[in-house]
Amino acid sequence: MATYFRQVPNFAYINRTKEGKNLSDYTVTKNLFKRAKLRDDIFQNLTYFEKYQIVGDERPDNVAFKIYDDETLDWIVLLSNNILDIKTEWPMTQRTFDKYVIDKYNDYDTLYNGIKHWKTTEIKDSNGTVIVPAGLIVDQKFSMQYYDNGEYKEARNFTVAVTNFDYEMELEDKKRNIYILKPGYLNIVFDDLKDIMEYKKGGNQYVNATLKRGNNIRLYS
Repeated sequence: MATYFRQVPNFAYINRTKEGKNLSDYTVTKNLFKRAKLRDDIFQNLTYFEKYQIVGDERPDNVAFKIYDDETLDWIVLLSNNILDIKTEWPMTQRTFDKYVIDKYNDYDTLYNGIKHWKTTEIKDSNGTVIVPAGLIVDQKFSMQYYDNGEYKEARNFTVAVTNFDYEMELEDKKRNIYILKPGYLNIVFDDLKDIMEYKKGGNQYVNATLKRGNNIRLYS
């Protein structure tokens, strides 16, 4: 994230601590309300990206180093997938996942043997046409009739149990499939970031391209 936060402009706000006695006292901090994003014409065009599967306990900085040879470009990895909360939108480490599932389901029997729901397996007719796709959540005893080769047939016993553990693993595995911005397009994003983050001239808060200052007003009780 270091390269990203170097681009985030500053904001000077009035120092409201006891030490800040003068109206000219300001505290300078990063303006976190300024947030970059990929341009729509890039974000919505898959030709700019390649698919990537997160391996093991890889973090965004690990992925950035592998793809861009620069771990500080982890923010590119996150922006490419519109990830705002890494705690919930990025796969957990194995250790964190193990603790999470046992805390959630209380014991190993419920975790590994408890049934979350039932899913269909794929059913095709004699011509190879899919009648029932795999992965639909249904009741355990779900059955159906379908017309095939001039007669009605009945599909039975084509559901499989999904345990609580399988369910949680499936949720985590979905997070592992992400998109990576191709290295050749990095300079476009860098130029956009600079343009987004720079303050434009105008208004009484403007100081320079990287600094704005809050109005110099203080209320005393």
